[in-house]
Amino acid sequence: MKHQASSIKPRVVFIDDDADARELLRAFFRPRGYDMRFFDRPSLALQELEKTLDQTDVIVTDYMLPEYDGVELIRRLRKQDIQIPIILMTAHSSIEMAVEALEEGASDFLIKPLHLPQLELCIERAFRIHELHQENTTLRMALQQGGQDDSSMEGIVGRSAKIKQAFELARRVAGSSASVLITGETGTGKEVIARAIHRFCENRKGPFVAINCSAIPENLLEGELFGYVKGAFTGAAGNKAGLFEEAEGGTLFLDEIGDLPLSLQAKLLRVLQERQIKRLGENKFRDIDVRILSATHKNLPREVAEGRFREDLYFRLNVIPIHIPSLRERSEDILPLADAMLKKFMQLHGTPAKTFSKETLEFFLSHSWPGNVRELENTVERAVLLCEGDVIQMSHLLLGAASQMSGSLPVESHGEAGGHGSSAEAEEVRSALDEVLSLEELTRRHILRVLRRNNGAKDKTARMLGIDRKTLYRKLNEYEALIGRPPLPPERSERPEFVQ
Repeated sequence: MKHQASSIKPRVVFIDDDADARELLRAFFRPRGYDMRFFDRPSLALQELEKTLDQTDVIVTDYMLPEYDGVELIRRLRKQDIQIPIILMTAHSSIEMAVEALEEGASDFLIKPLHLPQLELCIERAFRIHELHQENTTLRMALQQGGQDDSSMEGIVGRSAKIKQAFELARRVAGSSASVLITGETGTGKEVIARAIHRFCENRKGPFVAINCSAIPENLLEGELFGYVKGAFTGAAGNKAGLFEEAEGGTLFLDEIGDLPLSLQAKLLRVLQERQIKRLGENKFRDIDVRILSATHKNLPREVAEGRFREDLYFRLNVIPIHIPSLRERSEDILPLADAMLKKFMQLHGTPAKTFSKETLEFFLSHSWPGNVRELENTVERAVLLCEGDVIQMSHLLLGAASQMSGSLPVESHGEAGGHGSSAEAEEVRSALDEVLSLEELTRRHILRVLRRNNGAKDKTARMLGIDRKTLYRKLNEYEALIGRPPLPPERSERPEFVQ
């Protein structure tokens, strides 16, 4: 395997109050491709590091600084549990100072005047050691989580036996170079599993590159995969590296491989056999070092039997098969997934804390989820955005516009004497399938539909929708104004009503 470490440059923070020294460091490291930030005071650096930890790999600080010295800075960084490697520079060659700095958590200690190539070696060494430490920590956590009820791999949530089996197989094969074929219905999270395998495999220092084979026209797909040279075809104005080259030293994920045209299947097979690619319009072969992961929702053995997929390519790709079960096959994962998604979207959209109502949780468990994890994720995000209170009710899921349209929920029966559901309402729901509605119009239709089911009872409608009566009256007045009717009379009671 080719060593890729030298191509990945650490992101370095330099802290030095000497403007000439900062300029010297900038002039030396910038041409070498380093991402750098400079600070002249430790307090400013500390304040910025608290916000951008994920953008920093190594810290290089001078000992003599305004406000407090470099050893005190190291002490404060460690006290805040900032474990980024720190290199201390000083003009004083004191053994005691060096020992103190190392005891406080410094990774290395350099004497001024600096030998810049030596500093570069120190930075690279600190970066590599830190990466190995993080990788070992991640692997230990993954192994520990394997025995827990709530299995997790790179953010994947699941406690069911079927998903645990898939996770465990993914962990075991991550360190090999064998091709992996991930199968499962649309929306089950096949790419998430592929990214997790990449994260834990030896090639993870290189990039993870993904392509959906069904999303790109056949006449463009070959150039995307293998690249081309100037003049290879009309419009090829210059040379372009393909995705195999972009993924060098890493992983290429071929999603929906079952839709790959037969003409390209033969070329992909040759690449897998010879580990070489050739750009369009070029006679030169290029060696590649790429881990191939692929995925499909199709039944590839059936595709092979019916002549739409090459048998030899299927066996090349299917060295390690991993099947991701549908969400309906692992119902015990639904509520943990929904809870994780709720926390994710509350943080993403900056909303106040929310919980699911009992009825909402019951619906989650009873729904068939034809769109799998992706459908659940969309449903939870929509509910987080629509819910103005602290409890997500059934109404916030917009079932009439989403779930009922998929045919997975029957129209509720209503009316006097327990009559059957309104055929007109069912037709309204079905006709909405052919429309592209704004969120405002979707909300209007849902409110009016619930109001009709309750025979105009506004208190009951407000409770079902999870909103107060004032909000319902305001909405209804807006809808009446749109069609030129007089507004509804004001609500008689101003007493606030709390949703149970």
